[in-house]
Amino acid sequence: MKRYFLLNRAVLSTLFLFFVGSVALAQVTNRVMPFFPAGTKLYANIPYANDTLKKHLLDIYMPADAKGDIPLVIWVHGGAWMLNDKYADMSYMKKTISAILNNGFALASIDYRYSTQAIFPAQIQDCNQAVEYLYQHASKYGYNRNKIALIGFSAGGHLASLLALSHNNKVGAFLSPSGKTSFHITSVVDFYGPADFLATLKPEDENAPKSSVSILLGASPLERPDLAKFASPATYIDKNDPPFLIIQGEKDESVPAAQSKLLSSWLTLAKVQNELIIVKNAPHYGEMFDETAIREKVITFLKTTLTKP
Repeated sequence: MKRYFLLNRAVLSTLFLFFVGSVALAQVTNRVMPFFPAGTKLYANIPYANDTLKKHLLDIYMPADAKGDIPLVIWVHGGAWMLNDKYADMSYMKKTISAILNNGFALASIDYRYSTQAIFPAQIQDCNQAVEYLYQHASKYGYNRNKIALIGFSAGGHLASLLALSHNNKVGAFLSPSGKTSFHITSVVDFYGPADFLATLKPEDENAPKSSVSILLGASPLERPDLAKFASPATYIDKNDPPFLIIQGEKDESVPAAQSKLLSSWLTLAKVQNELIIVKNAPHYGEMFDETAIREKVITFLKTTLTKP
């Protein structure tokens, strides 16, 4: 009996060390944790699709002093739909992510499959499934599932906008196998996301079949304008859409400023609340978007849309 106890004690000790080591590893491999306020609680690498795909993971960051059901902001990373991960864009938005937590919001960051792994609509299916998971598990983590905002950057801005604008259109192809979208999106912050793939076409695109958009769609927009329209957020705008804050660099070399202007115009025509900020001399991304004036606009918008009754 004594030997059995000692054996189990050894096993339990090993398991405990493994668990502690796993938690520590999660903290070490999360390279953005130093950007968050001290005491931030991290729930790392949560599988949202009930499978083992690395791109089907999300992280949740909770303020140290979170009390009650706090609003949730969901971060959708950029990277031409084929690069980066759920830590991306945070490195040049350090003050913004810190401000989000310091102002009483939870933050979740989601991964989605690359276009080189699966073509569209796999990416929007993943985003819908991740948000549905977050909605269904709100009470477990302590945020309010009825106060959810999206914030996306470049390709992530496209996906955040597409998710919010298509949500009330019930596009079956955009849903995961479960087909559930119980959630409601309260508001969207779109940093320089493409809004209309057909409006981005330039003469040189005819000889660029391997552009990031072509890889995403599995075909050139010139060859398949139907797919380009199907994947464009602007296609789904109507009067029932949530408010938008759109932020765009004046000298964006990847997503023309006209894309954000067009999105704002379509939203305005549909009588959807929106504000467009063009950041003077700003490129496609970078610390110019983390400046005080922009950060305060983002926080004020989130407070206005997420904390009202």
